[in-house]
Amino acid sequence: MAGKTGSMRVMVTGGSGLVGKAIEHVLKEEGGAREEEEWICLSSKDANLIDVAETTALFQKHRPTHVIHLAAMVGGLFKNMRQNLDFWRNNMYINDNVLQAAHDFDVVKVVSCLSTCIFPDKTTYPINETMIHNGPPHESNFGYAYAKRMIDVHNRAYFTQYGRRYTSVIPTNVFGPHDNFNIEDGHVLPGLIHKTYIAKKEGTSLQVWGSGRPRRQFIYSLDLARLILWVLREYNEVDPIILSVGEEDEVSIKEAADAVVEALEFKGEVVYDTSKADGQFKKTASNAKLCKYLPDFTFTPFHKAIKETCDWFVANYNTARK
Repeated sequence: MAGKTGSMRVMVTGGSGLVGKAIEHVLKEEGGAREEEEWICLSSKDANLIDVAETTALFQKHRPTHVIHLAAMVGGLFKNMRQNLDFWRNNMYINDNVLQAAHDFDVVKVVSCLSTCIFPDKTTYPINETMIHNGPPHESNFGYAYAKRMIDVHNRAYFTQYGRRYTSVIPTNVFGPHDNFNIEDGHVLPGLIHKTYIAKKEGTSLQVWGSGRPRRQFIYSLDLARLILWVLREYNEVDPIILSVGEEDEVSIKEAADAVVEALEFKGEVVYDTSKADGQFKKTASNAKLCKYLPDFTFTPFHKAIKETCDWFVANYNTARK
């Protein structure tokens, strides 16, 4: 997507992932790109961001004026529990390399993507942007959580030392087309979608891991993409902003499973395997700051977004990440 000379040149790291693909969809299918913008969506094939030389070469090649930084080592609860050190080290390298290269190449603005799992495990609810560093995160994924928290520290340090306007967004649980539907290592919703698909095909019962009682706020990837574009263009704070549906839209894992069962028209038995870990019971986030900026933003209804995601997965089963 070429723009005019002297335009905003936006480089997206992690462009082939869930959020990157959603941004690409909004830009191409919804006419979300502006005339003066040039967009470069990159994937891990373009550079290994854990390597400082490869990261520098990437910035040298594309010379972005703006960066949306989505690339990360990610995984669901069980992968995190096994590999906390890998999540910590790899994400620290990636984030340090990207932010330092952005500074070295005089990038005007970087928007990095964090996660609500960075918040303290022991906290009051709802959590908001001021509470990130108020205590240790949940022990199940402390490596990833601390590495992501450090982006906020990084951003404040670049601002106080160099006046850089680098910022971050904190989405709640993201889902949508192009997710990683791996049952073992993926996140809860795509894992449920894949398991329900298989159970329906094979005529078996659906095994849901855990009690089904933990509660989550889910945000559809296309809604998140629209909001990230707004942050890139309009949001000028260094402090992070939570991008989420409201507290009243929080659903239990059981309610999420029911929505998937309905969308895929699964008629079999649903069994909850309580021998499997539940993870954090809830991490209710306040979207009051977002609502102050964008009081009229309309989120896609949960059941509609689940249906669209399930339909995409069925249509793309052979090529989807799983």
